Amino acid sequence: LVPAPAHAHTHTHTSHSSTMPASERKLKYAQRLTALIDEYPCVILAGADFVGSAHLQAIRKELRALDATLLMGKNTLVRKALRAHAANNKAVEALVPHIRGNVGMVFCKGNLAEVRKVLLNNRVAAPAKPGVIAPTSVTVPAGNTGLEPTQTAFLQALNIQTKISRGQIEILKPVQLITEGDKVSTSAAAMLQKLSIKPFTYGLEVGKVYDNGSVYDSAMLDLTDDDLLREFGRGVSTIAAFSLGCGYPTAAAVPAYILGGYKNLMCFALGSDYSFEQIAKVKEIADNPELAAQLAAARRSAPD
Repeated sequence: LVPAPAHAHTHTHTSHSSTMPASERKLKYAQRLTALIDEYPCVILAGADFVGSAHLQAIRKELRALDATLLMGKNTLVRKALRAHAANNKAVEALVPHIRGNVGMVFCKGNLAEVRKVLLNNRVAAPAKPGVIAPTSVTVPAGNTGLEPTQTAFLQALNIQTKISRGQIEILKPVQLITEGDKVSTSAAAMLQKLSIKPFTYGLEVGKVYDNGSVYDSAMLDLTDDDLLREFGRGVSTIAAFSLGCGYPTAAAVPAYILGGYKNLMCFALGSDYSFEQIAKVKEIADNPELAAQLAAARRSAPD
């Protein structure tokens, strides 16, 4: 018998790992997903179009510093795992409708604003590829292109006005080559490549946020404490106005009821001999025109 090479066992083990049955791979993925759902109360859904594996690895590295984890996977498998886990945690069903497109899940523990900042900052420049929908408009600036005069016809075909300066092509005025939302044409992509322009940047696009069973748009993370207090105040004012308008008492309207009652008592006291501690000073001023004039003069002279 000829002895097997020393590396044979290692090769066989690697081959076995790479040929793990699909059902077993799916089960392991589902187990990992449900474990993350149970461990992390928050999930940021992020679109991953045009984001390469090396780029994802760089993002994962930064997320680990924030105790956050990025998980990618097939949507059908993710939805199936979430629905199955809903038997133990019904709140996760809220995620299912939002698992569509090329989307990844970033699991975190409440530091949502910091995690989103990492995602938004990790973008890389990319060339314009033919057929891709342009995420932004692209304008070629005026000036020297570094191209040889033999390329003049190519630029003229794109309606770009040029002249020859010091043996190189110079663009006379800025030209919008691509419009946001349009497909990138082959000629436009070739032109940008010749000019060594990478007009687009790609990264994980932050979408919906899952937070302890609630799903909301990531724009909500921009709200400050002042914004929340202001909106809360508007809500209280609306409820108070409704309460006062229809005569239905609510806690929001209590200050207005107290103030209204105080005004009624004040009017009654000023029109009669009845008095009480809080109205005594007002009656004194009303009965003494000189004192009222002095107070008015003092108010006018006081700084704003």
